[in-house]
Amino acid sequence: MGRRVLMLGWEFPPFITGGLGTACYGLTKALDRRGDDVTFVLPKHIDGQFASHVQMLSPGTDLPHPSLPPPEVVQRERIERDIVHQATEFISKVMQQTVRPADVAAAANSAGLNAISLPMSVSAPYVSSQANLTVRTLLGSAALRKTLNLPTWMSEQTRTWLTHELAMMDALPESSAMEIQEIQARGATSADYGGNLIQESEQYARFCLQATRGVAFDVIHAHDWLTYPAGLAIARATGKPLVVHVHSTEFDRSGEHVNQPLYNIERRGMHGAVRVITVSMLTRNLVVNRYGVNPNKVDVVYNGVDLDPSGVGAEPIKRSDKIVLYFGRITMQKGPEYFISAAKRVLDVMDGVKFVVAGNGDQAQRMIEMAASMGIGNKVLFTGFLRGKDIPKVFAMADLYVMPSVSEPFGIAPLEALGHRVPVLISRTSGVSEILTNALKCNFWDIDDMANKIVAVLRHPPLQRTLRDSGFFEVRGITWDGAAAKVDAVYERAIAAVH
Repeated sequence: MGRRVLMLGWEFPPFITGGLGTACYGLTKALDRRGDDVTFVLPKHIDGQFASHVQMLSPGTDLPHPSLPPPEVVQRERIERDIVHQATEFISKVMQQTVRPADVAAAANSAGLNAISLPMSVSAPYVSSQANLTVRTLLGSAALRKTLNLPTWMSEQTRTWLTHELAMMDALPESSAMEIQEIQARGATSADYGGNLIQESEQYARFCLQATRGVAFDVIHAHDWLTYPAGLAIARATGKPLVVHVHSTEFDRSGEHVNQPLYNIERRGMHGAVRVITVSMLTRNLVVNRYGVNPNKVDVVYNGVDLDPSGVGAEPIKRSDKIVLYFGRITMQKGPEYFISAAKRVLDVMDGVKFVVAGNGDQAQRMIEMAASMGIGNKVLFTGFLRGKDIPKVFAMADLYVMPSVSEPFGIAPLEALGHRVPVLISRTSGVSEILTNALKCNFWDIDDMANKIVAVLRHPPLQRTLRDSGFFEVRGITWDGAAAKVDAVYERAIAAVH
């Protein structure tokens, strides 16, 4: 019997800016083949033809229930807001005086309010203790959730943590009509990763809570940090198990200089989930060592690839040049500067080679400037972001695909390259290197080794054919169906854990 899965994601075809959208599409197709019923919630409207195998809930679609709460819920929320106002006003007056915490409790009791003591031993987030439990009880109070003025006698660390916790508690099923209308108005042309992403993720959480009212599901599956607040809120509201899928972490995106608020959201999502899926052992180690997640609840599920037998046998375009391809986002973690540096080394010893960069990102301009300053600007071609039929065309041109990533949790592009019969050279600091044997590998920083291997493939056709044919044979066993079978096993463990 198939499971009913509520899946939360930020990307889905045709709007894909990286591997996450490709992964969501491939996994949902495979889950559908296994008989799972997937409802996918996306923060923007897409053409239904791309989501025929899932029930898609997105802004602009007809929801299977009213878009606003029923009158009795509105009335209850109005009463709660009145309680909030009264309680907050009282606390404010008390806190203007110099009083001991015990005096606050006594004054609250005399005013007919229930007081919950806040032990001052709570000095850091994510401490598993009775103190934390008491704090969470306090935060769960409807009368204190919204506009609590934090006491001046709290430590600064505790005040910061409580402020974060209070903000997270806001992701409850009490969205205003204005918030619902705002996200419903998002057009299909709006950016996937624009503006204030934390604010966008909170708005998405409110939309998810509203859109999924009345939807039946057995498990929640949230992809990457942007959907974790939504997943946590829905799990809290329904009691259903949450599985979070870690495709990348803040350490992959920012190195050691992490964005603390994003790290906090990631950590909260991982700790709040019943099970955690990572796309590689590399990412699993990060999750366990950098986020303090219990290793017993972390499952590694490698990504797959969809192969179209009719599309991978295309004849290469006739030309005299050899083509070395960089395909993906042009960001720090992808190592674009090492690709350009290796290209310079190759061109110093070999003629008739062109380096094609297919993608865009915040490091694109720097990459162009590097090529120009090295005197190889005419040998490096930038195509911009590709989608649709342009992707197999660029693979058909390539003699070698290079992925020089500094930090790559998995890396779907090498699988796609092998599926198009293109040999690959990949960084050892990538998740996909854990499962590929018929691929050349190098350290991202070793541009001499990278250049030598590029030259070897381009100069020696037998090596190129061996890597191409063996890689194509190997990648046929790395499928989304295999990944879906493992994900289903994770669902089973997650559901069993809450019963």
